[in-house]
Amino acid sequence: MNPKITPVLEGVPETLLLALQARAAETARPDGLIRDPKALETLRSLEYDFSRKRLKGDDQVTTAMRARRFDQHTRRFLEAHPSACVVEIGCGLDARFERLDNGQVTWFDLDLPAVIDLRRRFLHETARRRFLSGSVLDFGWTEAVRRHPGPTLFLAEGVFPYFSEAEVRQVVVGLRKTFPGSELVFDANSPLLIRLHNPKLSSRHVSARLQWGLDSPADVEAWSEGIRLLDAWHYFEDREPRLGWMRLMRFIPGLARAASVLHYRLG
Repeated sequence: MNPKITPVLEGVPETLLLALQARAAETARPDGLIRDPKALETLRSLEYDFSRKRLKGDDQVTTAMRARRFDQHTRRFLEAHPSACVVEIGCGLDARFERLDNGQVTWFDLDLPAVIDLRRRFLHETARRRFLSGSVLDFGWTEAVRRHPGPTLFLAEGVFPYFSEAEVRQVVVGLRKTFPGSELVFDANSPLLIRLHNPKLSSRHVSARLQWGLDSPADVEAWSEGIRLLDAWHYFEDREPRLGWMRLMRFIPGLARAASVLHYRLG
């Protein structure tokens, strides 16, 4: 039996373990919202105390719903553009390529060096899938992506809320200028939900804190000419039965659309 691997992560990178645990837990359920066998395999190979940091109940459901929605956006994009390029910003230990590979896509997984080092222990590069080590704020990573012609989809799941508004704007406008005509999918929370959620992170002994809250998807469109909202999906308006009591949030002004997954065209 191979020895277990102890992840050494702090701050925002540590939150990838929460998302991994949620995907693994859902995979183990007969009624799971997402099927990710690699997440279950990876979780079992880690030496890490999840007892105080585990996502449970409502948070596990919404995290799985988010992952499912990102998968749906990606699958639809690849149906329209089979040989496209997909860039997963802040990929963590997500095995989305393994879940969705159509045999033609070119895929880039981008994350900080410590995360990519850990990622290499469980996932592997191929002729069509590469790992990029660095910060999304340092646009040097775009050189590798620019070599691939054709439609490009950028995914940023569980990433932008941990950035400042200035940093998010820097990334979005930078992608608009560097990859005109590309598409971007990311999740966002309202400022109110940011304030409500940060105490949960503290209770799980995670040092990262959410920063950026978005009042309206239209605010992003105003950042640069050509940015256009294609789709807005709101967690609490979904008909997923396992939302349970959270489905009542749709009737509360200020909370009904407080958590979203947004899809934009960049130019």
